Amino acid sequence: MAASPSPRDDQARVSAPPAPPRAGEDERLSPHHLQTREHGVNRFVYWTVRAFLQPLLHIYFRIRRTGRDHIPKGAVILAANHRSFLDPFVIGTCLFRPVYFVAKKELFDKRWQGWLLNRLGAFPIKRGQSDEESMQTALALLARGEAVVIFPEGTRHREGPLRGPRRGVGRLALESGAPVVPVALTGTERARRGWRIRPVKVAIRCGRPLRYPKVENPSPELAGEVTARIWPCIELQWAWLGGPLPDGGRRPREDRDRELSAV
Repeated sequence: MAASPSPRDDQARVSAPPAPPRAGEDERLSPHHLQTREHGVNRFVYWTVRAFLQPLLHIYFRIRRTGRDHIPKGAVILAANHRSFLDPFVIGTCLFRPVYFVAKKELFDKRWQGWLLNRLGAFPIKRGQSDEESMQTALALLARGEAVVIFPEGTRHREGPLRGPRRGVGRLALESGAPVVPVALTGTERARRGWRIRPVKVAIRCGRPLRYPKVENPSPELAGEVTARIWPCIELQWAWLGGPLPDGGRRPREDRDRELSAV
């Protein structure tokens, strides 16, 4: 008869450290970061796909774009709310140049899909943890004058009001010194039903750029303070588009216009 486990064995099992990350994960993701830093998008793939996709997006979703003239040339951080996987592509219609964006690492599990996304400007991020490699890739892109899309909410929220931001956007703004354009999108969350993409109306609004001094190794507190200044500007664009607010209501158009004119 097998011996019963001792209390010491039970304690050892309870106090055992968590399982380490999957072996080879960093080695699997690093080539995508290296490609983005050293080569950027694949020009042939990017402009071929864009030539087909952008007119389709405009016609199918009847995209209404406001404030595109607020996006400066050169390095810029486009900080937006996140409702759908379509968001980076809709934001990309506001600029006539490549746009780079973070995408969850699971999208790079399939080799062909990871290759295509990477050549279209996506680079992987490990959600729910500090991902230094993704931060360094974004900083390298901004250092050479590119446009980088970041979603401060950290993940998609398809329904209800906007959620609280994470401080990564504040850190990126401080370490890069690049201006931050607050962006809001509505409508993309209603497009997907299973595998079907429905023809819904999509609106996007870009606010005036926000600028902060460049700081090396900003503290988490400072990054949090800058994020706390950026996020209300995104909320203002969201309110202007008529997005739902935390109290369940919507601001009158006159109030939104008054607030936005002061930003």
